[in-house]
Amino acid sequence: MGSENDPVPLAPIAHTIQQTHIEITLNHEGVIQGAVVNPAIVVIPCSEASAGRTNSPEAHPLSDKLKYIAADFYDRTGEMPTKQKEGETKKTHHQDYVSLLSAWAGSRHSDPKLKAVSRYLESNGGKVMADLCKLGVYPSDASGLIPKKWEGDKSAVPKIYETTKNYPAPWDVFVRWRVTIPGVPEDRTYLDKELWAKWTSYYLDSATEDSLCYVLGETLRPALQHPKRIRSIADGAKLISSNDSSGFTFRGRFTDPDGSQACGVSFEVTQKAHNALRWLIARQGRRDGDQAIVAWAVSGKEVPPLIASTKQLLVGDAEEDDEDYLNDEADEAPAMVHAAVAQEFALALKHKIGGYRRELGDASKIVVLALDSATPGRMAITYYRELSSSEFLRRIERWHEESAWMQHFGKKNRFVGAPAPRDVAQCAYGSRLDDKLLASTQRRLLPCIVDSSPLPADLVSSCVRRACVRQSMEPWEWEKALGIACGLYRKQQAELQNHHSMSLERTRKNRDYLYGRLLAVADHLEGSALRSAGEKRDTNASRLMQSFADRPYSTWRTIELSLDPYRRRLLANSPVLLSLFNKELEEIMDLFSAEDFTRNDKLSGEFLLAFHTQRTALWEKKSKEDEPAASTSGQTDQVTL
Repeated sequence: MGSENDPVPLAPIAHTIQQTHIEITLNHEGVIQGAVVNPAIVVIPCSEASAGRTNSPEAHPLSDKLKYIAADFYDRTGEMPTKQKEGETKKTHHQDYVSLLSAWAGSRHSDPKLKAVSRYLESNGGKVMADLCKLGVYPSDASGLIPKKWEGDKSAVPKIYETTKNYPAPWDVFVRWRVTIPGVPEDRTYLDKELWAKWTSYYLDSATEDSLCYVLGETLRPALQHPKRIRSIADGAKLISSNDSSGFTFRGRFTDPDGSQACGVSFEVTQKAHNALRWLIARQGRRDGDQAIVAWAVSGKEVPPLIASTKQLLVGDAEEDDEDYLNDEADEAPAMVHAAVAQEFALALKHKIGGYRRELGDASKIVVLALDSATPGRMAITYYRELSSSEFLRRIERWHEESAWMQHFGKKNRFVGAPAPRDVAQCAYGSRLDDKLLASTQRRLLPCIVDSSPLPADLVSSCVRRACVRQSMEPWEWEKALGIACGLYRKQQAELQNHHSMSLERTRKNRDYLYGRLLAVADHLEGSALRSAGEKRDTNASRLMQSFADRPYSTWRTIELSLDPYRRRLLANSPVLLSLFNKELEEIMDLFSAEDFTRNDKLSGEFLLAFHTQRTALWEKKSKEDEPAASTSGQTDQVTL
C-alpha cells in the first residue's frame, strides 16, 4: 500500500493521488478546530467519472476543490458559476459534492469521520470560505471578497498566495480533512486505510451491470474510463482511452463509445494496474520530458537501476558539480587508471551484480517498460520486455563492462565505468538538448542495455566527433565528452570482437591508435613547457585536434614543427622530462609502417582511446621523475568507484 513517506503513494481501488493545499481539522462533532496551508500529495477517494474529469462537474466524495466543498465559494471569490442552458436544471458543484458525501455517510460503509465532515457542512450551511477567512488562511476586504492577488505588505504575504503563485487563483486549490475522534489514533483521512477500504466497498457495491473482463476472464464491473496521472501528478495522458461517440473517434467501427465491443477491461483490473504502474514510476522509474522508463521484479525484489552510470549503480545517485573544473585550474591531470584500479572496478561490479543475483534468484521475472506520448491526452508503450532475472542481470553487467572507461565528470566525480544514457545524449548533441531529443536518445539506447543490441553507429560517431572539437568546449566539458566517447567506441568495437584495454597498449600497431599516441605526447610536451613558464593557454595539439582527426599526416607535420621552441625550453628547464617525451615519440614512430604513416585518411574513434591512455601513461611516468608539481597537481587524485 506504500507509506506516508512515499513521494507518490500507492493508491487502492477507486482512489487517486492529488496535490492538496489546505488541511481543515474538525472534531468528532463536526466543529472546526483549525486550518493550515500545507501542500502535500495524498490519496483521495474518487469515482470513475471524477477521476477523469476535465471540465465536467463530477465531485470527489471527500477531498476536493474549494468550489465543491464551499457553498459560499462564488460569494467570496467574485467568480461566476458555469452558465446553464435555457430550461436546464443543473446542480452546483457544491450540491454534487454534498449529495455524494451524504450518500456515502448514510450507507452501511459509513465512518465517523465522514459523518463529522457532513455534520460540519450542514451546521454552517457550507460556509467554508468564511471559516477559512476567520482562521487567517485567506484575507478578505470590507465586502467580504478575497483578493485574487496580494497587494498588501510584501513582508506579510499570506502563505496561500506563496503556495499558489503559479495557479490561476489562490482559491483554485484542494482541501483535505483531519478529524479527531477519541480513541482513534489516525485522524488524517488521507492516511486512514480503513476509510479507503470503506469507500472502495461502497463504490463497487454501486455497480449496476457486469461484463466480461478480457484480462481475468470473469464477469465483473466494466471500466468505462481509465486512470490518468500515470507519469506525474499533472499527467493527463491515458494508456487506454475511448471517450466519446462523436467526432469520428471510432471511424464507424463500433456503435458503443466505451470500447467494450473491442476489448473489455474490468474496473478493478484497470485500477490496480494503473495505480501500481504510477507508484513504480514514481518510486524507481526515470522521467525525461514525456518519456518514463521503469524496470521492476514481479516478485517485488529490488532491481538495479537501468538508466544509470556505473557509479550510480555502485554507490548511489550522488551528483557532483561538473563546473568544479572552472574553479580549479591547477587540476590538469587526467583521471588515473592503473591495472589495480581497473581490477577493483571489475570486482566491485561483479560483487554488486552478485548481490542482486542472490536476492532475485535465477527464475524471477523482470519487466522493463517505457512510456511516451505524442499528444497531451494519449500515451503509448514504446518499449516492453520480460526477462528472467539471470538474463537481465547478465546484460546489465555486460553493458557496464564493455562500455567502461575512465570517466571524468568533475574534480570529485571520477570513476571507471559506463556513462548514463543521459550523459551519452548530452555528449552527442550538447548539454542544451531538448527533452524530446534526450528521450529519443535514451529510447535508442534502451535495447542496447536490455537486449544487448548494437550501439547506433550515428550516435557513436556523433560522440567521437564532438570529443574531437576540443576548442568548442570548456575543459571540464571536454574531459567528460572524451571519456564518454571512448567508452562508447570501446563498446562498439567489443561488439565486433575487437577488444581494447583501458590501459596503454604499447604493442598495438594500428595506424589510428599510433596517431592518437603521437597527439597525446605532443600535447603533453607543449603543455609541460607552458606550465613550467607559468603560461596558461591551449596547446597547438589542442587547437588542431579536429583537423588532426580529419587529416592526421598533414596536420602532424604542422604540430611537430611547432614543438621546436618548447623542446628548447624543456631542454633548459627539464632535460629529463624532454628525454622522456623524445623516447615516447621514437617508440611510437618505430611502430608505424611507412604506408600507414603517410596516409591522410580520416581517423576513427580508436585514436581517442590511444590519446586518453597515452596521456594517462605520461602523467604516471612524469610523477616518477623529479616533477613534484606534476605529482601534486593531479597524480594523487586516483579514480574512485
